[in-house]
Amino acid sequence: MESIDWGSLPFGYFKTDYNVRCYFKEKQWGELEISDSEYVNLHIAATALHYGQEAFEGLKAFMGVDGKVRVFRINENAKRMRASAQGVMMQEVPDDIFCSAVIKAVQLNSKYIPPYGTGASLYIRPLLIGSGPQVGVKPAKEYLFMVFVGPVGPYFKEGFKPVAMQIVRDYDRAAPLGTGHIKVGGNYAASLRAGERAHDEGFSTAIFLDAKEKNFIDEAGPANFFGIRENKYITPLSASILPSITNKSLMTLAEDMGLVVEKRHLYVDELGSLEEVGACGTAAVISPIGKIVDRDTGKTFEYCPDGNAGPVSTALYNQLRAIQLGEVEDKYNWCTIIDTIETVAD
Repeated sequence: MESIDWGSLPFGYFKTDYNVRCYFKEKQWGELEISDSEYVNLHIAATALHYGQEAFEGLKAFMGVDGKVRVFRINENAKRMRASAQGVMMQEVPDDIFCSAVIKAVQLNSKYIPPYGTGASLYIRPLLIGSGPQVGVKPAKEYLFMVFVGPVGPYFKEGFKPVAMQIVRDYDRAAPLGTGHIKVGGNYAASLRAGERAHDEGFSTAIFLDAKEKNFIDEAGPANFFGIRENKYITPLSASILPSITNKSLMTLAEDMGLVVEKRHLYVDELGSLEEVGACGTAAVISPIGKIVDRDTGKTFEYCPDGNAGPVSTALYNQLRAIQLGEVEDKYNWCTIIDTIETVAD
């Protein structure tokens, strides 16, 4: 294996040695299969290609301070993938298959787990697709579940430094009663144009408002949004928001720190009264937001006057990272510690 500059990794695809696959055929799931190919064979009429029967997850494995490998909240990701499968009428992946496939993919590629202290982690991508053929809008009868992994750096190149984001009103990420609350590819495809425009105009990502009224914050690009004010952790409540596992964890930690957690509509008009704001998710953990610009009105909201994340965001970030890295007690049993191997078993 070529030497990897762990501290300079971007967030992107990185080829590793193996991936794990499992097929649903004839009304049952098969055994886990190991592959060294980066490609899959699909029928030209597969429902994933035509009708969007697809869902994915994202989670991470970390090398701890004690030399042990921890996978963060794997059971929550299994649960969320089942919810996504229900949402687009795919066969649900049983939790034992999901967890076994994730752990095996990590074990088989353990040499790609970034060392402790590098700031990098092993990103894990479970994917479920409708592989059976249909012409006519109906669910497939066959499905493919697979897991691949790769080492990654921070999602935003700034890392844990304030970023600028742009409020948009001329695009929606997801509609009420649609698929915004599940992790399916169509939601991300719908966000691409606004996100790329935001990048072109100098912002890290676009902040989407609710599709119905355009009055309150929905999501911050690919992440959940939160604000801090008067010892409160405030995060949007909406039927079109993906329930972030990272946000769920941060809400628990916020309560541990003595903050009051409010999950409710967070109106654009409130942005000026917030002391700190941030975006959170598996990929970014927390991205503190230093500036928000409303593209339509030009109104600007400034945070982080000294160029650093606020004290509450910093404390939450440090505590969550410490749990993931085994630096403090994992009192909620969020981490699954796994043994690692480097070769395919005979």
